[in-house]
Amino acid sequence: MRKKGFFSSVLMLLVIGALGAAAYVFFKDLDGPVITVSPETDRISPASTLTITMTDPAGIRSLSVGIRKNNVVNTIFSKHFDEYLTERSVEVPFKDAGLREGAFELEIRATDASLAGFGQGNTRTELRSMRLDTQPPRISVKTLPPYVRRGGSTVIKYSIDEDVVASGVLVSGYFVPGYRQKDGSYICYFPFPYTMTAVQYKNAVEITATDLAGNTTRNRLTVMALERKFKSDSIAVSDEFLMNVQNKLGHLAPQAASPLECYLTINNNVRAANVEALRELSRDTVAGQLWSGTFARLPRSAPRAGFADHRFFSYQGKQVGESYHLGFDLASVRNADIPAANNGRVIFVGDMGIYGNLIVIDHGLGLMSLYSHCSEISVSKGTVVNKGDIIGKTGSTGLAFGDHLHFGILVGGVEVTPLEWLDAKWIRDNITDRLKNTQ
Repeated sequence: MRKKGFFSSVLMLLVIGALGAAAYVFFKDLDGPVITVSPETDRISPASTLTITMTDPAGIRSLSVGIRKNNVVNTIFSKHFDEYLTERSVEVPFKDAGLREGAFELEIRATDASLAGFGQGNTRTELRSMRLDTQPPRISVKTLPPYVRRGGSTVIKYSIDEDVVASGVLVSGYFVPGYRQKDGSYICYFPFPYTMTAVQYKNAVEITATDLAGNTTRNRLTVMALERKFKSDSIAVSDEFLMNVQNKLGHLAPQAASPLECYLTINNNVRAANVEALRELSRDTVAGQLWSGTFARLPRSAPRAGFADHRFFSYQGKQVGESYHLGFDLASVRNADIPAANNGRVIFVGDMGIYGNLIVIDHGLGLMSLYSHCSEISVSKGTVVNKGDIIGKTGSTGLAFGDHLHFGILVGGVEVTPLEWLDAKWIRDNITDRLKNTQ
């Protein structure tokens, strides 16, 4: 009897253990998936798409998204997943949701793949208050149509009747952002690229804004576009020049099979990469004006090359390439001190391809100055400088073979003629007075 009672007790313990293990498996996970929605907004348009991301250690079993209005839920998305991944992201469009203007609740139901609920899994339901907004933002330009010359730049001031995620000027599709000011208005500096004619430019400039719901306004912006002629030169490159380039900058074109191929790779591919890098740098700007007054040039210097000089290169009597010189070359004494052209914040120091040792200063609102071919740099990224502060010394680093300063101005990441910003009258007539005299 004792033996039978002992085995009964053991059997009972095993049963209890099994039930406990089963209960643990079934009920250890009592939480549904964690749900995040991107973008984080309470406004959408019919063109909106929300990305719903779900995470759960047991895997994601299903997702259902519906529109709740007047206590009625209209399902717009439902999916049962064959593979139970621990994280899933799903895009839910609203194009065919049949929504009308106004408020509604977005109901998101996500179920995990756990054995909780007797194998049904845990479901998390989230309700989000939303509003369908189909009206695009209205933009009001406060400044008169600007006069702008080819290769130059200008500015506008405008207001928008609602909060936006982005606004600015499109130049042939290239977006130049505007920056909101303390009074609620926006200021946008934008370029007239040297590559465009006046006729092309005036038909290619638009002002745009996108609101929180994703509605976008694009209107043609009236500009008074003026032509400007640029210098053109034909330059014969010698074998000695090509060898000098390869010896100095061959690391930029390590696959080049000859000195000529090395030079052409640097002049074309590396130059293009540098242009893109400068456009990326243009994002690192502040929303206010840091500069004041006329920009200063290198003291006691003589010009050696102008902006947008068009150079055609020939080798052994055959044209092999071309380039545009996008800056203002100034020569003084060897290793001359370089002053900051205006107040600002240093956003880049270092080597950049054809520019060699380069310094870029942000002056706010997407306006920047660059100083290249430096032999020395005496500032670091983040340094706040005042006009006239010494930031380095002239040199011949990069694609340069004589000591000088390549001085450039960028607006919205596009190089424009520096001469305008060195001219007090031009700045007064085209920038400061324009921003004061608003409609």
